[in-house]
Amino acid sequence: MPTSKTQDKSKTTSTRTSSRKATASTKAKPAAEKPVSKLHIVRNDPWLAPYAGAIEGRHQDAIKRERALIGGSANSLRDFANAHQYFGLHRQDDGSWVFREWAPNATQIFLIGDFSGWQEQVRYELKPIGGGVWEIVLPADAMSHGQYYKMKVYWPGGQGERMPAYAQRVVQDSVTHLFSAQVWEPAEQYQWEVEKFKPDTRPLLIYECHIGMAQEKEDVGTYDEFRENILPRIAADGYNAIQIMAIQEHPYYGSFGYHVSSFFAASSRFGTPEQLKRLIDEAHRLGVAVIMDIVHSHAVKNEVEGLGRLDGSHDLYFYPDGRREHPAWDSLCFDYGKTEVLHFLLSNCKYWLEEYHFDGFRFDGVTSMLYWNHGLGQDFGGYGDYYNGNQNTDAIVYLTLANKLIHQINPSAITIAEEMSGMPGLALPFKDGGIGFDYRMAMGIPDYWIKTLKERKDEDWHPTSIFWELTNRRADEKTISYVESHDQALVGDKTVIFRLIDDQMYWHMMRNDDNMAVARGIALHKMIRLVTASTINGGYLNFMGNEFGHPEWIDFPREGNGWSYKYARRQWSLVDSPDLKYAWLNDFDNAMISLISGVYNFQALPVHKLWEKDDDQVLAYGRGDLVFVFNFSPTDSYSDYGILTPPGEYQVVLDTDNPQFGGYGNVDSSVRHLTMPDPLYTPHGVAWLKLYLPARSAQVFRLVRRQRKPRQPKERK
Repeated sequence: MPTSKTQDKSKTTSTRTSSRKATASTKAKPAAEKPVSKLHIVRNDPWLAPYAGAIEGRHQDAIKRERALIGGSANSLRDFANAHQYFGLHRQDDGSWVFREWAPNATQIFLIGDFSGWQEQVRYELKPIGGGVWEIVLPADAMSHGQYYKMKVYWPGGQGERMPAYAQRVVQDSVTHLFSAQVWEPAEQYQWEVEKFKPDTRPLLIYECHIGMAQEKEDVGTYDEFRENILPRIAADGYNAIQIMAIQEHPYYGSFGYHVSSFFAASSRFGTPEQLKRLIDEAHRLGVAVIMDIVHSHAVKNEVEGLGRLDGSHDLYFYPDGRREHPAWDSLCFDYGKTEVLHFLLSNCKYWLEEYHFDGFRFDGVTSMLYWNHGLGQDFGGYGDYYNGNQNTDAIVYLTLANKLIHQINPSAITIAEEMSGMPGLALPFKDGGIGFDYRMAMGIPDYWIKTLKERKDEDWHPTSIFWELTNRRADEKTISYVESHDQALVGDKTVIFRLIDDQMYWHMMRNDDNMAVARGIALHKMIRLVTASTINGGYLNFMGNEFGHPEWIDFPREGNGWSYKYARRQWSLVDSPDLKYAWLNDFDNAMISLISGVYNFQALPVHKLWEKDDDQVLAYGRGDLVFVFNFSPTDSYSDYGILTPPGEYQVVLDTDNPQFGGYGNVDSSVRHLTMPDPLYTPHGVAWLKLYLPARSAQVFRLVRRQRKPRQPKERK
């Protein structure tokens, strides 16, 4: 079985810099002459001027490729992306069945299944119809709903059973563990309750989740169980989007869904297509968008279950040479230069949007697609590193066209790039010279927090460093900030709460147990999340269970753990228990999300740094009418600590030291705070806000009444 791609990824990829700009010291000098490009990406960033030719080139490549794709009968990318309606198994208007497969290297193809006793029969033999396409038309009674089938493919020098590339329903046998396609024609088509849904992205608050491990039982959870038990929690927690992993069918459960075999089939281990649709429908009814974690960066190597050597050839969907296999992920790399591959992948995007009403995609492994070396072992310290001939232009063109297609189908769709090199323009509109994603993952932020927790003592946490890391990003590209995703929870790594508390979690999480290691961990867990979530410029992401400090790691059933599900689940009973401290963290997360979502367009408000002093470990910044103040010192509390803010009256609206969040109640939240004028700063429109700042705590203040400027007496005439 292939190994988990996410585990390999964390060990082999280059330094993550996606949340950062390249520093001036490493960039080429900007040209002194007029801008050399009409594209906004270059006009807005003069440091990109030396690379204008490369940026213009990829832009024109996408235009030319789109024209070539829609030059035939298609009028748009949306019309072109219909391969799933032509290939695969379909019922025709007259009741007959038609099945088609693209397999140019094949010499003979049969459909085999329980309808043929799994034997080759002349009745089920496909015929070539040109262009490498094989077809068979069968009478209405040739097969029926629920029956299983595969292809038996012959090629020069070989033969084998194969799965149809466009199969929309794939099932694994519980005894043999082999996969088969399944005829899926339920008596009643699913009727959507919410036909049209527009995601709320102001701001976008994502709950990353996995259907199978969302249940407390030591087993695989289902779509129905997730809809009934987990969706209400997510909605109550205040998140307005879920990002679902492992939807596309994958033969190895432990791959976390990143080794895809059947790209058009929703994983049957969680239930039926109708049950997934009902889940998405219910999410929309609750006001929650549903983002799919889509994998177009590679495919599983398995030949019987996947696309590998479907017609006996090595280069049907993948590169034919040394580029075919990913050196770190034990998988196959798509040849994005092939029209048939673009047809397959673009149609895949359209299929999930239209058939299942997904609201968008988080594209996995984008860095691997952008560069011929997959970004492995490479540091991206300056702009020259993005334009050194290492770019995979075909992949960049595909991603550009995918974003155009997705937004043609649904202008409100959400696209997110998991990309760690920081390539400029990834999350810029195509018209501005970008690749067209709406957001990019700020992958440098979780790495920063892990590095801080591993390498720095509490007294060495510097607010200047924290603020720089959280706000140092390209001004014209939106990011998804996060403290930790599923990556940080995998076996072999540690979540933030586990790094903070470690094995003390096993013994000292009762509410009446005052353990200093646990108290420190709970305090910093809240502060780290608050400072990360409150500095977003696009959205915020949390992985399922981390909001309440879920203990231990994620480890899917495998030979090494005796095929156990013990760590492939979420223990909701911990946060539901009134005797344990987990509920404190969950209540704080709820309050934090409520505060952020309660400010319209919070993510678009400028972040104004008001105060930072590394000696005191104090940081303060403002957004709109809110002021965020952090005291990271583990030992020093400050009385009458002055912060320069807009003058007026302030009220505490969130306090990490509040007892309801597991704090010590050192701050009286009912006290209103009036700023004190200072002649030195009055001309600058700020005054002193004097505060009590307990050690290792954070407070958020809202400006409830602005101080009016004194009227100047009128001059007498």
